[in-house]
Amino acid sequence: MPRPPKQPPFDGLIVVNKPSGKTSHDVVEYVRRIVGFRGIGHLGTLDPLATGVLVLALGRATRLARFYSGRRKRYSCAMRFGFETDTYDADGEALGPDSAPTLKAEEIEAHALQFVGKIQQVPPAYSAKKIGGRSAHQLARKNKPVNLEPADVEVFEFKLKGVEGSTARFDVECGAGTYIRSLALDLGRMHGAGAHLSEITRTAVGEFTIDQAVTLQDLDRDAKAGKLQGHVLRLENVLPDLPSATVLPIIERRIRHGAKFNLSLAQIQPGRSTAPQGATSELDSGEWKPARLRVFSQQGQLIAIAEPVVPRTYQPILVLEAIP
Repeated sequence: MPRPPKQPPFDGLIVVNKPSGKTSHDVVEYVRRIVGFRGIGHLGTLDPLATGVLVLALGRATRLARFYSGRRKRYSCAMRFGFETDTYDADGEALGPDSAPTLKAEEIEAHALQFVGKIQQVPPAYSAKKIGGRSAHQLARKNKPVNLEPADVEVFEFKLKGVEGSTARFDVECGAGTYIRSLALDLGRMHGAGAHLSEITRTAVGEFTIDQAVTLQDLDRDAKAGKLQGHVLRLENVLPDLPSATVLPIIERRIRHGAKFNLSLAQIQPGRSTAPQGATSELDSGEWKPARLRVFSQQGQLIAIAEPVVPRTYQPILVLEAIP
């Protein structure tokens, strides 16, 4: 008989401080080995060059990934002017000689402001964007043509922090789907000298900040010491911005079968309105989403995410399996 699938030691989220030189998949595989469980995913990739916030989902928490897809991101980055690269960052091959310009802060700041707001952006050829079912970077590495259409993205902040020689440093807050590498390319072309992304750290994904991120070395050490649980944000504490309600067992049974259910206004508790220091100025980007609701059992377990269909009547859109 086939063995039953191994249960995760915890369901929840871990905020990792990704080191440079590793892919997001490398980090997921590393943590899978630490935990001894393969049911782990991430809530948005980081390029190998990048460091900083990478949110991992364990066990049943992987089913909540779609509710985080619109989270804003914050970055601290450096852009080197003087030449472009084929990947738009420091990992790529230079596409020309280095003109090594001396930058003027006022000029760079004025150019950067023109990218704040809703803009169209062409994703990098070396990216995970799909073309005919294949990743763009797979085609680019085989020197095959990569034709990517411009995408609508939104930049909420593109703030110059300083210039030194040919390098400018920025803080960026942007919506989902924005490529900082493409911002560097477009900014360099506007300036005229060309540019590429030379350093980047993701400092926040919505409410998850660099201050709460754990290094892989510390995660490995604490896992061996039986202290891994201290780094896991449990399911009961995720999506704290959504309002919540606790239901009776008879209603819980209806919800677990995907049926609609009724709530009184008195049962609904508001979500958290303030984000931690260092988080994005607002959690989500993009279009308005229905007033979703976290639903808890009498035992305090998160059992579902629901949306209103008519006043005080809700429809489960995600039902989590009961803990065995």
